[in-house]
Amino acid sequence: MSKEKIALFTIFGGTGDLAQRKLYPSLFKLYQKGYLREHFAVIGTARRPWTDEHYHEVIATSLASLNADPAAVTQFASHFYYQSHDVTDAQHYVTLKKLSAKLDAQYGLQGNRIFYLAMAPNFFGTIAQHLRSEQILTTNGFNRVIIEKPFGHDFASAKELNDQLTATFNENQIYRIDHYLGKEMIQNISAIRFGNSIWEALWNNRYISNVQVTLSEKLGVEERAVYYDNSGALRDMVQNHIMQIISLLTMDQPVEFTEHDIDVEKVKALRSLRTLKPEEVPANFVRGQYAATDQVKDYRSEDKISPDSNTDTFVAGKLMVDNYRWSGVPFYIRTGKRLADKFTRIDIVFKRPIVNIFNHEDVQKNDDENSRLNANVLTINVEPTEGFELRMNAKHVGQGFATTPVKLNFALDSQSVSDSPEAYERLLHDVLNGDATNFTHWDEVAYSWKFVDTIQKYWDEHTPTFPNYQPGSMGPTAADDLLQRDGHEWIYKS
Repeated sequence: MSKEKIALFTIFGGTGDLAQRKLYPSLFKLYQKGYLREHFAVIGTARRPWTDEHYHEVIATSLASLNADPAAVTQFASHFYYQSHDVTDAQHYVTLKKLSAKLDAQYGLQGNRIFYLAMAPNFFGTIAQHLRSEQILTTNGFNRVIIEKPFGHDFASAKELNDQLTATFNENQIYRIDHYLGKEMIQNISAIRFGNSIWEALWNNRYISNVQVTLSEKLGVEERAVYYDNSGALRDMVQNHIMQIISLLTMDQPVEFTEHDIDVEKVKALRSLRTLKPEEVPANFVRGQYAATDQVKDYRSEDKISPDSNTDTFVAGKLMVDNYRWSGVPFYIRTGKRLADKFTRIDIVFKRPIVNIFNHEDVQKNDDENSRLNANVLTINVEPTEGFELRMNAKHVGQGFATTPVKLNFALDSQSVSDSPEAYERLLHDVLNGDATNFTHWDEVAYSWKFVDTIQKYWDEHTPTFPNYQPGSMGPTAADDLLQRDGHEWIYKS
């Protein structure tokens, strides 16, 4: 049975950075693996007056780092067509419809159409409306639309955007892409939990002390300054990536591993998040903005950033999940720019044994932290290392029965990492298969925004003291205090 997928891709924003860095290389990898062969075509649209020939040159350049066979690149690029397009001009959609019909017949695409909106969200509704009004959607194949974040700026704008999209597409035709859901180790969360009885039996408040999620970035805002200054770390990272990770960590086991059943459990988990009252925000969430060093500028001195900007470049928070499984277990999150290093990790911290029977002298000093056994910690390393690490206690080599922490490690080898699909490749393949399991559904977006909006509103009404952390650190000291008040500490320290 052939694994080839049949579809016409129309990429709005086909000249942009996302298309060149992520989409074209990912489509080419699908082509190399045989998922795309003869029966596919791509229309790239944007305002620039490019020719098909120039478009092919751009595509070849975007694939240069893959060291691919030039003949294969040429053959792949021959499936791409360019249309100069103003998304607000209805007449341009008439031209797009004619080209789509021509390519459908030429490549035998069976009316299957995928629309990738790689543009600013304020154009999503306009494009969707014209796709419907100019009858570019087909009736003899599938129609699917992929949209990038940010999906709204708050709950109200997200709902308005969703209403615009659902006027043209059904919810099961909308693929809200979150590239974190395409990462190998994020997808491994479900395998770890539901594929191993040892962990699922312990995955609750009887055995887990706290959970820590860290998404750390070493660089500053770089070329994203304009977008970032209107967003900040809370909207840019917490509302989407982190909330998705939290939902995967906290959801109950689905009836089946299907898109619908997983979505049901993720939504239940997000509904269980304790919504903060405004006066509770300072005790549960910390914001920061990086200062300057001899090597780097402070945030307010970055190009295109307002000198009095109060945008957060760091967020740490404490989330509580009010259900039977997780009641009383804090979930600590943190993310930020200009931190100690670039990595993403999840630390599951288990409760310590109540009694240390191995060092009777120290047990007498029950006020001495050193008399306690180390907590077991399961770490899921998402990037750049991909794998698992389990910290446990073992006997120290030598006389006596003093204990020492040891680590059991598993990391994907370089060949496995190389063979593993990159996030966008994996997610585009899912769209071709009509599988939205690893995409964000509207109810998840809605509950995430409602949770975040309370925090953002409080911050908007209170002026912070910025800058408040040094580049190369792991954020403001208040982020450490957040855990210390509960008797905990961050597992990863710079």
